Amino acid sequence: MRTVIVSGGATGVGRAVAERFGGDRVVLLGRRGDVLAETAAAVGAEAIPGDLADPDTVDRVVAEIVAGGGGVDVLIAAAGGNVLLQGERPPGTAGVAWHWTENFRINTLTAVLLVEALKDHLNDGARVILVSSIAAFRGSGEGSYGGAKAALHPYSFDLANALGPRGITVNVVAPGYVAGTEFFRGGMTDQRHQALVDQTLVKRAGTAEDVADTVHWLASPRAGHVTAQVIQVNGGAR
Repeated sequence: MRTVIVSGGATGVGRAVAERFGGDRVVLLGRRGDVLAETAAAVGAEAIPGDLADPDTVDRVVAEIVAGGGGVDVLIAAAGGNVLLQGERPPGTAGVAWHWTENFRINTLTAVLLVEALKDHLNDGARVILVSSIAAFRGSGEGSYGGAKAALHPYSFDLANALGPRGITVNVVAPGYVAGTEFFRGGMTDQRHQALVDQTLVKRAGTAEDVADTVHWLASPRAGHVTAQVIQVNGGAR
């Protein structure tokens, strides 16, 4: 039985990922304790709530993870979102500073702080998988969300170089449009949905399960020679 950590595991892609690791010890991390607890109960996982962009909270979370002894075998950083889709922003340059800072905080720091805090607790041969976005390649309208996700790419390359001698692989999965999640906060119109589907070569929206299947394979022994890669799961979106 492996120990698998999934941040952002309460809903969407994170929940689908957690479900793929049935039979392992799965620990879900996220900010919304009530939703996290419900998901953990449904998928047979443990739940540790907390804001992973806060260093003190990350230290507490990691202490709870490793308290029972043993190391971590799979670390999946799937937390994130675009704050520009979550509410009104302040006006002017204050608003620009807000969404760049907040998107960096919830998409980049939540991954980097968790990985750095758990790095010495990774077992040899472990798997680290960071969840990015198609926006890291194509932009996100105002730049901050795509920029925050793009920051994970060079970080993963440096991490793969540092951890590779221990047989630990580090990869990034960059999904395209995934339907049926909370990402768009109810703002996805039928027209926008169809436009995004039309951009794909397979003419369908992605699913959380599409992403979870890719993550699960990267976490398997069969992917032991795949590292420092960014795997796009987007149906060939152009």
